[in-house]
Formats: sequence, C-alpha cells, structure tokens
Amino acid sequence: MSDSITTQKLNIIATIKEGITIGMSNIVSIFVNVLLWVLTIWIPYLNVGTTIGLWVGIVSKASKDEAIPMTEIFNPKYRKYMGEYFITAGLMSIGIGAGIVFLIIPAIVMGIAWCLAPLLVIDKGKNPTEAITTSNNYTYGNKGRMFCIYLLVFLAVAIVSFILFKIPKLGIFLASAVNVLVMFVMVGLQASIYKQLTGGSIRTRQTAAPAAPVAPAPDAASGTFCPACGKKNPPGTKFCSSCGAQV
Repeated sequence: MSDSITTQKLNIIATIKEGITIGMSNIVSIFVNVLLWVLTIWIPYLNVGTTIGLWVGIVSKASKDEAIPMTEIFNPKYRKYMGEYFITAGLMSIGIGAGIVFLIIPAIVMGIAWCLAPLLVIDKGKNPTEAITTSNNYTYGNKGRMFCIYLLVFLAVAIVSFILFKIPKLGIFLASAVNVLVMFVMVGLQASIYKQLTGGSIRTRQTAAPAAPVAPAPDAASGTFCPACGKKNPPGTKFCSSCGAQV
C-alpha cells in the first residue's frame, strides 16, 4: 500500500525557528554522540552502525521530540538495517549522479526529493525503493520551500561568519564556533522537516487557557433566596416565609 501525497506546506520561517530550537535543545547529546563517533570510526562493523545512528538515528529521535541518549549511535538496531541503508544510499547516488550530468539542477531536485529516504528506512522499516518513492511523495510541493530553508540558513551563516572574521584576533575562533553550531541546527532542521512531512505538527508556544469566569458571591445584605421555592427572604432569615423550608 503506497503512502498518499502530503498536502501540508512547510512554513519556512517557523521551520527554521523550530530547527534551531531542536538543535540547541539537544546540543550536548548530539556533541557527545559526534565525539564518540570520531573516537570509534576506526572500528570495523561497529563504525557502520555508528555512522547510520549519527546521520539518521539522531534525526529520527529528534523529530519525535524524544530525549537523545548520549550513546544513541551504539544502538544495535542501526547495524540491523545497514544493508537497506547502503542500497538506499547507492540508488540515491546513482540518480543524483545522473542528474549532475544534466547540468546540476536535476541533481539538486532529486537530492531534496529523496532526502527523507534513509530516515524512512531506519525509522519506518521501509525497503529502499519504497523509501525513495515515499520520500518523493512526502516532499512533493515542498521542494522549493526546503531549498529556501537551507539557502536562508547558509546565507545567514555566511554573512555572520564574514562579519565575525573581521574581528581582530578573535574573529577566526568566533566564525569557527558559528559554523560548528550550524551542525546542530542542520540536525534540527532535518528533524523538523521530517516530522512535519510525515504527519507531525510544528512546535508552538503553549499559552495558558483563560480562567473561567467566577460567579459573584451572593450579597448577604440583600437577602437570602429559598433553595426550595426560590422566594427572596429578608437578611438573617432562617426559615422561608413562603414555604417554611430552612434557608
């Protein structure tokens, strides 16, 4: 059974904001996972799972607003899908490579259209061809918006880095720090896009519901109403003057 084409349209600014929020809120766990990946990349077989976990698994976790464990890349489920992951990556490379031959633009379009395929393989358990087709369906009508999102982030980083680089002595360090932070933002952007296009909703700031109106307390000085017949009695009356019920 094939997935239906999504009609949800990405909000460019809201997606960038949420991407920054997701990336920054998970900065410590992402950093630790990156560090562990660097330290263990030389270990055969294990490095396959850690690479999949770093580039796909962490994004999947973040898209569900789940806490990312410090050792998420070592989850054995990522090695379980390494065959499907490599086939998916291979098919994508062939298609994108062919697009490059036709003057780059088709390659960019296909790269955006298929970017969710690895996530769908690992997160949804889809086979490689199904994942590519489903990714194309999910991104249909949103490729231009996705391109604008990444382009705006790239331009913002380039401008900020250029300005910071002009600062004497500290400029190169500040510009480098900005470029490191972009890595976390890109994880957040991919998580936000994946969440929205697969049926999730963007984070919104929760506002407290307005308090229910409180009925004013009865004014004892104005008299007492009988609970039985409803007649108004003078203040201080203990028994209704009409029906005799206790008030």
